[in-house]
Amino acid sequence: MARHLIRLALILALVAGCSPERPAVSAAPPTTTTDGAVSATSPFNATDVMFLQMGLAQIAEGDQVAQLAAQRAGDARIRAVATELRTQWRDESGPMQRWLLGWQQPLAADPSAGAHAGHGALHALRAADLQDLRSASGSDFDRTAVSLLLGQLANCVETSRMEESGGAYPPARSLAATVTQRRQSQIQRLLTLAAGQ
Repeated sequence: MARHLIRLALILALVAGCSPERPAVSAAPPTTTTDGAVSATSPFNATDVMFLQMGLAQIAEGDQVAQLAAQRAGDARIRAVATELRTQWRDESGPMQRWLLGWQQPLAADPSAGAHAGHGALHALRAADLQDLRSASGSDFDRTAVSLLLGQLANCVETSRMEESGGAYPPARSLAATVTQRRQSQIQRLLTLAAGQ
């Protein structure tokens, strides 16, 4: 229970975000056309690439929790948030992948490059966290799912705010603003549930 309360207390600090220096704009700048294709007319920078790579990693990680929560949570409100997240993450991941591929950038950051070292100590989902969730039942499952989802959503807000303040590619910044709004709303709903547990 203490770990649960500590994690909830840290959510507010994580949601504050970080503001990296604005990296230089790339020399080969693409943009997205109305049909979703990429063309070379608008600049992107390292923050855009980092946001998309981290966003895809956070979606893949968070979806493991959301899938279990959507199937097994006893509280219908938790199932609703998890199902909503999974739908939104599918919609958000499509353009993230297309932009990175159009820019000839890898879908995942090189973990040995230390690219994210200046962007805060984001919560990382551990294998033990997933195992705890899988082995939990009843109200313990619901508490664990809410706690893990809160950590994931705080990470999403952290990286989307980074993009809003430092990105150069307008469609990615627009997506980041949408992500921030969606995740903050979901955080508030989950915090309300956590307070009543």
